[in-house]
Amino acid sequence: MKYLSNVVSLGIFPDLCAGCGMCVEVCPHGVFEMRDHKAVITDRDKCMECGACSGNCAYGAIKVDKGVGCAAAIINGMITGGEPTCDCGGGAGKTGCC
Repeated sequence: MKYLSNVVSLGIFPDLCAGCGMCVEVCPHGVFEMRDHKAVITDRDKCMECGACSGNCAYGAIKVDKGVGCAAAIINGMITGGEPTCDCGGGAGKTGCC
């Protein structure tokens, strides 16, 4: 299942990855896979920002702001009656977090 494009806060630091594969095991949406003994993100838009990956990474190689991004975008869309948006695309003085 994919959520919204380009709103997820998920990031990975390959230099910190020890290749344990825990993120692959705990991710409920299969966002990660192992390549050359390192975790890689296969599709950021599948991430629901639950935080399981970052919470279980003993090496600090994964960053995700759990509970933001997709969920916030859907709520913002419902409140405004418009398209889902995380409201941080860089317009009107925004810094562009997405």
